[in-house]
Amino acid sequence: MSARVLVVDDILPNVKLLEAKLACEYYEVITATSGKEALEKVASDNPDIILLDVMMPGMDGFEVCKRIKENPDTAHIPVVMVTALTDVQDKVRGLEAGADDFLSKPINDVALMARVRSLARLKMALDEWRVREDAANQFGVVTEKTNLMNEPIEGARVLLVEDKEFDKNKITGALAADLNIVMAVDNGMKAMELVSSQDFDILMVSLNLKNEDGLRLCSHLRSNERTRALPIVLVAEDNDIQRIAHGMEIGAYDYILRPVEKNELLARVRTQIRRKRYQDRLRSSYEISLSMALTDSLTGLYNRRYLEVHLGKLIENNSRSKKVLAVIMLDIDHFKSVNDTYGHGVGDEVLKVFSARLKENVRSFDLVVRMGGEEFVVILPDVSPERAYMVAERLRKSICEKLVPCSVEEGGLNITTSIGGAIINNDDYDVNTININAILERADKALYEAKHSGRNCSIFENKGKITKNDYKEIERISLEDTDKDFALPKEESTSSNNV
Repeated sequence: MSARVLVVDDILPNVKLLEAKLACEYYEVITATSGKEALEKVASDNPDIILLDVMMPGMDGFEVCKRIKENPDTAHIPVVMVTALTDVQDKVRGLEAGADDFLSKPINDVALMARVRSLARLKMALDEWRVREDAANQFGVVTEKTNLMNEPIEGARVLLVEDKEFDKNKITGALAADLNIVMAVDNGMKAMELVSSQDFDILMVSLNLKNEDGLRLCSHLRSNERTRALPIVLVAEDNDIQRIAHGMEIGAYDYILRPVEKNELLARVRTQIRRKRYQDRLRSSYEISLSMALTDSLTGLYNRRYLEVHLGKLIENNSRSKKVLAVIMLDIDHFKSVNDTYGHGVGDEVLKVFSARLKENVRSFDLVVRMGGEEFVVILPDVSPERAYMVAERLRKSICEKLVPCSVEEGGLNITTSIGGAIINNDDYDVNTININAILERADKALYEAKHSGRNCSIFENKGKITKNDYKEIERISLEDTDKDFALPKEESTSSNNV
């Protein structure tokens, strides 16, 4: 997963060193050498992550971080303070100013890259919810923007997995200062039992459990539907950095080293609680206020009205971030014959299954829309052409390779879909005169070509019919990346028939 990283340091060699390290990992790097320039770059270049030096002349890093976090438009951008300061009070001051982490020089490369990858994933998820909040603003449902830093930090429900009695009591006592409700257990089995029946705001897991692997427990918590989106904070020893990095890859949000310092613990936990409640607020606002007006009642997917606003916002954002997106349009082949032969009740069942399979085979922040009838649209933000080709083929195969269950004598029908796609670059349009219909028309023309090329195929604008050779390079992507977008489609079955 790539990201745009803003590196801020008044010492040029430090900037160049960080820039080189990040570029080697294929991050896009922008730089600033003062606090004033950093704030200007934040406003103009829309970074995904900020690596911010503390000791700078004029405006220091604490002040820069404070200003970034005071602005509702930038408060959600993760900030990692990078400094030679080692005093706990300085670290706590940075975290209380809104920083997500505080890395000491010389920087441990493993810790740095683990942190950047983790924050990039979090930022992408928040960006999607913020786009939806903007859409709600357009419809007059939400009247003001929320600010992450204004979220309450007290009264969170915390699950602590720790078998060291001293640390368990110390952590529990420290968190009580914010009126948090802490439930402590000493093994993973008890933790999984609790999360299956109770709701928590944050999970804290020791990496140094005597009789089990804390990383494996983190993996189980991440794969559990009830805890998949909860922040996980690791408790570890100073020499656990490799395992900490692995934990961040698995999905942990933060870590604290032993001996646990009370104020640092509180600051880190508060950061996670704020972010979790901020995202919950965005989700709640979206779900409650827009669901009825902007979703299709049959399938539960978004409708065209929402698509037009959401796509417009994505394109505006991409004009600043210089990212691209893909528009994929799908049409169920010979759907009229399904209704004519089996009735509209069966047709509705097919539409529901079709919709579910689309949602199951895209990322959580991709947009799936029912345009009307048997026509659907999928929007893939921040995606390369090759990955868009791969996703289109995965969607097509998810439909044609298995019977679509419905109320017919055979138990299901063989259904296929034709797909048309277009890659939308930020230089394809004037952001001041965006024509959503013209953008959709580009994918629609490719869909028309797919219909007239035998159906059950994917055709992209300026590319033609997609084959596996068009995305085989994606196979080289590291298996550590867990985005659905990187999962390859199975070899095509030869048994599917058009209806």
